Amino acid sequence: MAEITAALVKELREKTGAGMMDCKKALTENSGDLEASVDWLRQKGLAAAAKKSGRVAAEGLVGVSVGGKAGAMAEVNSETDFVARNETFQSFVQTVADLALANGGDQDVVLGTGYPDEARTVAEQLTHLIATIGENMAIRRMVSLAVDQGVVVSYVHNPVTGGLGKIGVLVALESAGDTAKLEAFGRQLAMHIAAAAPQSVSPDDLDQDVVERERQVLVQQARESGRPEDIIQKMVDGRMRKFYEDVVLLSQTWVIDGESKVEKVVAGLAKELGTDVKVTGFARFVLGEGIEKESGDFASEVANLAG
Repeated sequence: MAEITAALVKELREKTGAGMMDCKKALTENSGDLEASVDWLRQKGLAAAAKKSGRVAAEGLVGVSVGGKAGAMAEVNSETDFVARNETFQSFVQTVADLALANGGDQDVVLGTGYPDEARTVAEQLTHLIATIGENMAIRRMVSLAVDQGVVVSYVHNPVTGGLGKIGVLVALESAGDTAKLEAFGRQLAMHIAAAAPQSVSPDDLDQDVVERERQVLVQQARESGRPEDIIQKMVDGRMRKFYEDVVLLSQTWVIDGESKVEKVVAGLAKELGTDVKVTGFARFVLGEGIEKESGDFASEVANLAG
């Protein structure tokens, strides 16, 4: 029997895409024979994941997990919405979100963490699910927020079950105020974030490259008016204020009443609680955003298959 080295396990894993523990078991079952192990994994359906890894996965679920003064969120993608309704997949997404909470949102650490009640890591469990369910899947991203005092609140828009859905939000409120009132407001604020899609909490937090690019566009637009430079500068300043009102959370109009600025609403809560309230951060995940989805003419595909 050939020695089952780490290098041999790695080679089998690269050839098949199967999990590390599955590769080690395959080599053990086949006395270290690499090709026989490949066949063994194929027979068990564990090598199928490699063939599926190139397919676009833009569906799936966003999961949230909150505990103590911290919260985490994870997006796990699949190829079809049908898989998102699979209870096994839903359980996996929730477990990934829980592990993200336990590990400060560090994706590399989570992928290498042991999956509960399985002799596999999270990454290996994902490979196992791909082979079992029959679709490509990916843990796309995760994030965590925490406060020293106050609350972290989560919101899932139109949840399919529990804390799982297609749009998820976390918001962190730093305050010594009443926890119940902070949580109630935090949920409203999270709903606002889901609807208004801000890019930052304040102007200072906004990516300065984004700000400068927007300013340059507005300058060029204003110069086309043919007006003097001092007037152009005033025009640009006014349009930049409107830009901030669109993308900065505290400058946005509160969706609950359609009139107040979010900054004013936060200040009102602080006055009611008799202590400072600060929005220290937020995160907003929309399932599949930024992923280029495959598109095609289904009728043409059928016609081509028909010859």
